[in-house]
Amino acid sequence: MFHRRKLLKLLSASAGAYLLPLKSRSTTPVHQQTSTTRVIPTPSVPGPASPADFTFCLNMATLRGHNLGFIKELETASRAGFRSVEIWIDSLQHFIDGGGTPSQASQHLQDLGITVENAIGFAEWIPDDEAARKKGLAQLQREMDMLARIGCKRIAAPPTGATHTGKLDLRVVAERYRGILELGDQSGVVPQLEMWGFSNNLSRVSDVLYAAMESGHASARVLLDIFHIYKGGSSVETLPLMGKTAVGILHMNDYTEKFTSAAITDADRVHPGDGIAPIKRILSILRTPDRSLILSEEVFNPAYYRQDALVVAKTALAKMKALTESMG
Repeated sequence: MFHRRKLLKLLSASAGAYLLPLKSRSTTPVHQQTSTTRVIPTPSVPGPASPADFTFCLNMATLRGHNLGFIKELETASRAGFRSVEIWIDSLQHFIDGGGTPSQASQHLQDLGITVENAIGFAEWIPDDEAARKKGLAQLQREMDMLARIGCKRIAAPPTGATHTGKLDLRVVAERYRGILELGDQSGVVPQLEMWGFSNNLSRVSDVLYAAMESGHASARVLLDIFHIYKGGSSVETLPLMGKTAVGILHMNDYTEKFTSAAITDADRVHPGDGIAPIKRILSILRTPDRSLILSEEVFNPAYYRQDALVVAKTALAKMKALTESMG
C-alpha cells in the first residue's frame, strides 16, 4: 500500500508556527500562528502518483465485440496482465445457463489469480412504474446473490428504465437507492450508483452524489466514468468537493477533439491517453493514499473489436500504466 508522503511539516517557533506548503506550491507561508490564532491548513495537493495508488482493471465491455464468452474473457484479461476485472452479468449468466456453476466460475477466477471488482447489470431498480421496479428489484436480488457466490462485492446501479422518462425527484431516487443498498446488505454486494451522461436522470456527478449522500447509508458509493463526465456536462473543477471515499471505481476511457459532448456516443470512446480528456486532473482529485482507486477501462470501440482481443487487452493495460506513470 502506498505510504503517505511528507505533505505538511509544522515548525514551532517562539513567536508561533508556520504551515509550510508542498514543494510544488509557493514557498510563501499561508498562515502565521500566534498565541491567539490557530493554523488553517492549505488543502493538500497529492504528490507524484505511485503504482499503489491505482488498481488496473479491465471492464469486459472492451472485449464485448469479440464474443469470447465468460471464461475466454477472463483468460484473455489474465494473459494481458490484469489481476482485476469488471464482468457483465449477462456473460456470467450465459455461462451458467450453458451448464456452468458459480462454484466453477469462482474456481476459474482463483486459478487465474483474478478478482472480480464489479459487475455490470441493468436491473430496473429506479423507475416510477411500480411493476417494472418490483421486477427489477427481484432481478437485482438474484444477481447480487449470484455475484456473492463468485466473490464479487460490487454491482453497478445505473438509471436503467429512467433514461428517457421524465425527471425523477432526487430525494425519491435516494430512497430507492437506499432500498437496494439494504438488499445488498443481505448478500454483501454493494450497488454502485452509476451516472450515465446521456440519460434524463443521473446524468451528472452532482445527481449521483446528492442521491448517494441523501440515501443515508454508510455503504453508498458512486461510479464515475470519464466519458459520462464529459457527455453529461459535469465540471471537473468541482470534483474536489467530493469526499475521497465516494468513488471506488473509475471507468477509464478517452475522447478526441473530433466529438462534442452532444454528438459523442459510446462507440467513440478510445483508450485513455489517446484523446483530450483531463484524465490526469481527474485522477489527481480522486486518488487518495488511504486506498487504491480502481481504474477500469471501459470502451465500446468497433475498431478495437476488429483487432485481436489479447492485443486490445494488453494495450488497455499499457495505456493506463503509461498515463498514471506520467503523472507529476
